[in-house]
Amino acid sequence: MNQVIDLRAFTNAAKLPTLVLVDLQEEYLATSRALALPNVQEALANCRTALAHARMIGMPIAHTRWIGSVLSSSTARLSGWIDGFEPHGTDSIFERKQPSCYTSQHFAEVMTHNSGNFVMAGFAGEAACLATAIDAFHRGHQVTYLSDASASHGLTDTPSLQVHDFVRQLMGLWGNVMRTDSWIKTTSRVVAWKEAAVLGGRS
Repeated sequence: MNQVIDLRAFTNAAKLPTLVLVDLQEEYLATSRALALPNVQEALANCRTALAHARMIGMPIAHTRWIGSVLSSSTARLSGWIDGFEPHGTDSIFERKQPSCYTSQHFAEVMTHNSGNFVMAGFAGEAACLATAIDAFHRGHQVTYLSDASASHGLTDTPSLQVHDFVRQLMGLWGNVMRTDSWIKTTSRVVAWKEAAVLGGRS
């Protein structure tokens, strides 16, 4: 499926977009738990790649997690961050009690302040990620979804990979959809253009 990438998401913002990592919690890896996701290692690897790239180019990073539901608790061990995704000192952290990240008032305020421009990766595609993308669209915000840095649950008789492919298509209605490697190439070019413009302005 061909993707149409809106480069305004990268070039028109006064600041770099924020990388939003959604619910990278141990809950999603625990095979005995209802939220466990199958075949998630590729998505996690792409999340790690996206996070490393964001840190390298100085992109703001936000970590969100869903707490207080029947299936998770802020005090439970499994609600903790997956190893390697613990927030750093300069990162933002947002907690919420509903699927959409925008149900955190602080998240909504920060995204609005940052021009509503963010890149999203994490879990789960059919729930938190999709709900967040729809809320972003209705606020006039610009979201780019890294489809291969995310995974979805199966639904009734529909396997998880098939659900996730459908989620990827739905996401195109609400924002941009990219693979992690394409996003890295695009953002690397934009950062290079901005640096060249700054240097040119000084000459």
